[in-house]
This record gives sequence, C-alpha cells and structure tokens, in this order.
Amino acid sequence: MSAPFLNREQIEARQLEQLRSLIAALIPSNSFYSNKLADCGFEKGVLSVSDFVSKCPFTNKQEAVDDQATHPPYGTNLTYPLERYTRCHNTSGSTGKPLRWLDTNETWDWMLSNWGEVFQAAAVTATDRIYFAFSFGPFLGFWTAFESALRIGALCLPGGGLSSAARLKNLIEQQATVLCCTPTYAIHLAQAAAREGIDLKQAAIKSIIVAGEPGGSLPATRKQISDAWNGARVFDHHGMTEVGPVTYECPAKAGLLHIIETSYLAEIINPDSEETLPQGETGELILTTLGRTGSPLLRYRTGDLVKSATAEQCECGRHELALEGGILGRVDDMVVVRGVNIYPGAVEQIIRSVGGVAEYQVKVDSSEAMTEIEVVIEPESGVSDADELVQRLSKHFENSFALRVPVRAAEPGSLPRFEMKAKRWVT
Repeated sequence: MSAPFLNREQIEARQLEQLRSLIAALIPSNSFYSNKLADCGFEKGVLSVSDFVSKCPFTNKQEAVDDQATHPPYGTNLTYPLERYTRCHNTSGSTGKPLRWLDTNETWDWMLSNWGEVFQAAAVTATDRIYFAFSFGPFLGFWTAFESALRIGALCLPGGGLSSAARLKNLIEQQATVLCCTPTYAIHLAQAAAREGIDLKQAAIKSIIVAGEPGGSLPATRKQISDAWNGARVFDHHGMTEVGPVTYECPAKAGLLHIIETSYLAEIINPDSEETLPQGETGELILTTLGRTGSPLLRYRTGDLVKSATAEQCECGRHELALEGGILGRVDDMVVVRGVNIYPGAVEQIIRSVGGVAEYQVKVDSSEAMTEIEVVIEPESGVSDADELVQRLSKHFENSFALRVPVRAAEPGSLPRFEMKAKRWVT
C-alpha cells in the first residue's frame, strides 16, 4: 500500500527546508543571485516561506537574456565552477532570444525524478513500451522524458529523424503502449495514418502524454486525440527548459494539473499589480526551482496564465496546488478584438469542438486603430462542403465571443504542420 500524500503543513515544511539550503548555497557563490539578493535581508537565512516571498524580488526572462548576452555563453547564474556542469539545453526562443541552461549531474537527477512523477500519475510502468515521436534536439523536455523512462525500466523507442508514416509503422510494429508528443502532433499522426492507409486500430497505444501547448488540457482537443487513437487516455503536463518538468495531470480528474510542490515553490499573481491572488483566480504562474541549485530561478515570472483550484484536497487525495484547465495561455498572448479579450486556447477549443478541421491559422492584423483577426482553416479530407464548415465555425465564434470573426478555407496541404510546439498565430 502506498504512503499517504503529504498534507499542506508537510509540503510547506519541505519547501522551507529546501529554500534555506538554496539561499545558503547561492549567496556566496552565484554572482547573478548574490547581486539580486544583496539587500534583501537574508543574512540570517530564510525565516519562513512567506518571509522568502516578501523579501525576494522577481526574476524575469529578460534578465537572464541580458546576463547571457553580457557574460557569454552561459551567463553568471551558475553556483558552481563550470567543470561541475554536464548538460546544456536551449529554450525554444518562441518569446525572444534562446537561452542556454546548464545542469550538473545532481540537478539532472532532480529533473528526472520530477518527470518520474508524470509517468507515475499516468500509470506508466516498466512493462510499457514508450514511443517518443520527436527529433532529439537541444530542448530539455525530450531528454528528461527519455532518460526518466529509462529509469523506471520501460522500453524506450526513439522516433527521431523519421517521417510521420515511418513513425506510425514503427510504433505499430513494436506495439508501443505509450506515445509522447505534442497535442498537435498526436492529431497530425492520426491524419497521416488516414492519408497513408494505416489502420490505427492495429496500434496498442493506451496512453498519450502530451505537452508544449495548451491543447493538452482542452476538452475538445483531448477528445479529438482520444477518438483518433482508439480511446487512449490523454495525459497533459507542462514544463520549461529554464525550470524543468513542473506539473502532471491528476489521475482522477482530466485537465487538472498538479504542481510538484516538493520541487517548486509556486505563486499566482496579478501580472499587472504583481499582487498575490486568492485561490480560484486567474493570473501569472511564478516558480522557484527548489532543487536546481546549480542554475536556479527564484520567483521566476513564467508568463503562463493559470487558474488555481479552490479545493484544499483534490479528489485524488493530493494536497498540492492544482491548475484548472492546465496552462490557459500566455500573459502576452491575449488579443483584444473590438473590446473582447481572445486567448489562443479559447479559439482552439471552438475549432476542435466543431470538428472537420485538419489544420488552422489565425492571422492578427494590428495595422489599423483596432486589432482584427482572421481564421484560416484547412478542412479535413472527408469534408464535402467547405463553405458549410466555414459558416458553422463562424457562427460558433460569434456565439462564443459576441463578435464576428472572419473565417475562410485554405487549399488542402497549404497550411504548415508542426512536430513540436505549433505556431498558428501569425502577424
């Protein structure tokens, strides 16, 4: 029988212990944070979690970018001599200049343990065969997922450097039981199977672990993926190269992400006033990496919009902070169209719920006084009346947003496809 989950008092006690060790390690040797914390009053250590939050300043991505530009190639956010570091990974650069992030063997082990929480929540065991449907580039998530799977003894099947058709045949022939990819690519693989005449009923996939996009926690997107893959359970999670694997999906409630609070101190703030928000409110996620001592981030402004659940204890029995609907979007992703706040996740939810769309793109025009958007869709091959689909989607947008959103159909195969994080919003 497994041990009971930690309660709030136990979680906060463990966080405080790690905060004290972290600050003690940083102040004498990490010049980036020694400078930031010089006047914060931590000479006698961290008195409490609230003491840390009240004294420690935020860290934003631009600070890290500027630091690496001034002190190339890795910046000064390094607690140990360079010889201690064994891993280097890059951010995607989707919100600016890519960052390099270094890890020691110890911090790498810490991240693999966090990924282990994702696999455990998804009920992945040593008996599983996990197919990794992506090319192994410089981004951290690929490597941590793969090496954490090795740790639990699962059979790991890399799919790098292959076409979608080759990946499909590979995972079917080897009877993979778990698929790891982005939500978009899970849909794209199913569409590729239909084009190539590959019967997905031959696949043994029972679970699909997704990340990289908000779609993993959107009900309509989840349903589309599950339906295409013979009812496979979709598990969402999220992380960042700068901080590592942060959340895992609740085993008892789809679309609810638990933060690994024994590894991260999490806060949710109003992005404008920077005030802490009460439970149930939507705001920006702030993270402190408690175990990545070699290259930490303190009160890091992730830019992710989240909404905290209000229950003190989840129905799964956990007391960790939970995020309803996963990552709702980015603080800077919101587009105001004629006074209406529109988020990418809301647009995708409508498109997936209507169905019949193979791929889409949102064009944002801010050249005039008022911003406008246009949605371009590529109908699925089985759609006989593209005009009817356009009209139906237009009506759903109007009903949801109370404004008219232009929709037009594109030629088959004309819109870009994505293996990693999709970039559907263009200016």
